[in-house]
Amino acid sequence: MSTDSLPQTARPLARPRIGSITLAIVGALYLIAFTNRTFWSRGLAYFDSRLALAAFGLGLTCLFCALTVTLSVKYVLKPLFVFLFFSAAAGSWFMDGFGTIIDVDMIRNAAQTTTSEAGHLVTPAFLLHMAIFGLVPSLLVCWVRIEHRRFYSKLRWNLLAISLLLLVALACGISAARSVAAVTRLHKDMMLTLNPILPIGNAVAFALASEADKNIVARPLGTDAHVAARTPSGKPRVLVIVTGETARAENFSLGGYGRQTNPELSQLDITYFSDTSSCGTATAVSVPCMFSNLTRGGYSHRAGLASENLLDVFGHAGIRTEWWDNNTGSKGVANRTVYKSFSDANDPRYCKDHECLDEGMVAQLDDWLAGVKGDSVLVVHQLGSHGPAYYQRYPAEFAHFTPECRTAELGNCSQEDIVNAYDNTLLYTDHILASIIDALKAHQDRVVPAMIYMSDHGESLGEHGLYLHGAPYIVAPSQQTHVPFVLWQGSEMKALADQDCLSLRASKPASHDDLFHTALGLMAVQTSVYEPKLDVLAGCRRGAAS
Repeated sequence: MSTDSLPQTARPLARPRIGSITLAIVGALYLIAFTNRTFWSRGLAYFDSRLALAAFGLGLTCLFCALTVTLSVKYVLKPLFVFLFFSAAAGSWFMDGFGTIIDVDMIRNAAQTTTSEAGHLVTPAFLLHMAIFGLVPSLLVCWVRIEHRRFYSKLRWNLLAISLLLLVALACGISAARSVAAVTRLHKDMMLTLNPILPIGNAVAFALASEADKNIVARPLGTDAHVAARTPSGKPRVLVIVTGETARAENFSLGGYGRQTNPELSQLDITYFSDTSSCGTATAVSVPCMFSNLTRGGYSHRAGLASENLLDVFGHAGIRTEWWDNNTGSKGVANRTVYKSFSDANDPRYCKDHECLDEGMVAQLDDWLAGVKGDSVLVVHQLGSHGPAYYQRYPAEFAHFTPECRTAELGNCSQEDIVNAYDNTLLYTDHILASIIDALKAHQDRVVPAMIYMSDHGESLGEHGLYLHGAPYIVAPSQQTHVPFVLWQGSEMKALADQDCLSLRASKPASHDDLFHTALGLMAVQTSVYEPKLDVLAGCRRGAAS
């Protein structure tokens, strides 16, 4: 019987072999070339000389190759590249698609987000991107056989390769030193987008800082605080501080925006501060900063943790405080006060999968006001205009601007549709603020009320190729730092200030630095940490020096 008629067993596909140095260089070249579109795009825009850019790019590539060759150790190289490929794929998705710069503050903001909020970013397009740029190259690396030389031979060849790469990098650096120095000095944002080196480095820095932060104890602040005087009527003061989310002043019609996004507030007797700057561009920075007395120039994450804040000072003065949250938490501000999470309550009338309309907080305001017995401060932390799923931030009756982007994948929508959805969120916030004011008005027979509204930061909607928020402040566009600031005072409190003076003050620059001291002033709190120059009402109170 002929053996040709016997069934043949299929041979497995042979796994290709590749030297460790070769793989280290090929993997580095892939990362530099295919996951750094934003970095190279900025290089093309910033370098005047293409030759200087080429020298800079070659030198940088050689440095990265030298690093991967250094780490081309048996049992290390494959896991290392799998980690780098997935990290770079994720980084390139956010940097290339949204213009995000992944610094320590952005990582902190991401670490403090909720599952539902993070879910809006894990879209089918994101998963496809991760598969193409992370999974496929990882599978290829895992499939090949890496040939490692014996120890001393490997040491010699690796040192030779590293030396040659460093020499080329040095030569490139010298030849383009002047251009590189100019670009990196004038355009700091370029190096912040180097992927995956900067994101990984910042993640390590965040992890180390987070571990050190665990031992920080907040030092007392304003322990001498006391209420200086009762109201003329003897009724308790009530201040509602609405901490907005992602509202940018550029789209507030109160500030001159062409669309009517504030129809209800425009009919109320409010004061709008049209030139207000935020402390940061992300919630994890701005919220603790605006409730601190440190000012933007003196604030850091660690300094904020190491000190008590505005709510603590109110507590020292004997004022009742409470924090209502419909966002991702108070970022430590409410650690020592009454805290209520509306998203955790997940009320089906207003919530779906722990994401709630801000109206759920307004619905409970009447009962809270009815229970006020003494001076009280309530913080209302909105979900507001948080993206990218803007269309989920308002009920259907507020879909006034159409067509609206009805997906979290902003790349599938035109900029006009994105702006329409975003403007609808502001229209809803306008209604929320007006409803809070109406509730406060309804209780003026029992309390002396006021309301402050400040957004924590703004939002980019495609300007300069940027979306969402969180850009480093030094390079952040005005869309992320120019925020709305609204003040409403009840009749009794309003009578204590010169309104013409206040209108003039509202046209001048303001910032998050002013919240701490303005709130103390409204509640008539005297303390050594109060600074009148940062109280927007200080110069306008009856009897104040002009």
